[in-house]
Amino acid sequence: TSSHARIGILNNPSSKIKEDNTAIARGILAAFLTQNNRNLKSFLSKLSKEETAKSLAAGTKIVKFLIPGMDGDTFEKKYNTLGLDLIKTQQMFCQEVLKLLPGQMAVISNGR
Repeated sequence: TSSHARIGILNNPSSKIKEDNTAIARGILAAFLTQNNRNLKSFLSKLSKEETAKSLAAGTKIVKFLIPGMDGDTFEKKYNTLGLDLIKTQQMFCQEVLKLLPGQMAVISNGR
């Protein structure tokens, strides 16, 4: 959030939701819930790179991608306790309310 823009993310995965395929989604959610805006922006930029996704899929722990200044302990605790129910709820909202197909992306804007 800033005086100019806000961003939020809803997950709408196309595959079955499991812990091993939601590392990035859970990392994003944990960062949104635990980090300040400056660190959040830098971490999300790092997390959105293809090589990061490949590394996480190969088994690298997400804490290896934390950036200096992040509250790593708080992030890790939230990441490890964040259940899959929140992602499932977001998926259901995207498909039932927004009428998106599984995996379909969209940008929703609501001006002030």
